[in-house]
Amino acid sequence: MGGNFRIGRMLASGDLRLVALYLIEQQPRHGYDLIKAVEEQSKGFYSPSPGIVYPALTFLEEAGYVTSAVDGNKKLYTITDEGRAHLADNREAIESTLAFLAKAGEQVNRFREFARSDWPFNREGGEGPRGHGPGHGGRDRDIADVLPEVNDARRALKAAIRKASTGDEATQRRLAEILRTAAADIDAIDTARNDDDIDV
Repeated sequence: MGGNFRIGRMLASGDLRLVALYLIEQQPRHGYDLIKAVEEQSKGFYSPSPGIVYPALTFLEEAGYVTSAVDGNKKLYTITDEGRAHLADNREAIESTLAFLAKAGEQVNRFREFARSDWPFNREGGEGPRGHGPGHGGRDRDIADVLPEVNDARRALKAAIRKASTGDEATQRRLAEILRTAAADIDAIDTARNDDDIDV
């Protein structure tokens, strides 16, 4: 996805309305239910704010695509025939957006798994018994049988990730974009090496 990663902007526009309508087609929903459903579609990666979701629901209702009914202290939204027709006309766009959400969620969750298993800052404090310098805890270990430059670069990357991960939402999204691009570049190097080995 690389530079096309723009989940916040994309789902703040008409695509979120389509996703909301698609999810309401599955079953009538409250606004909060809809937020959780979008979060599930992205595997926990993206949770739209109420300030984005409720205006989208208002638009859908004013367009005649959903109706609302008071349900306790909430509104329950139900799709209309016009809404189903609108979904049918935009099915390809909806499928594309849902696929994007799922793929983005998978990639971020893979990074989270990596971070949990190989994160140099899982413990408070600086060096552990096997520390490699300030800020590198005892759980951080160099990769065996590689050039020293590889481990130096790995440690620099982890330090940079730690710094960026404390930033705001936009900073963290930019971090995710950079990491995915770097992962793709590294994977391409590995693939090229394997291809050379096969040729030999």
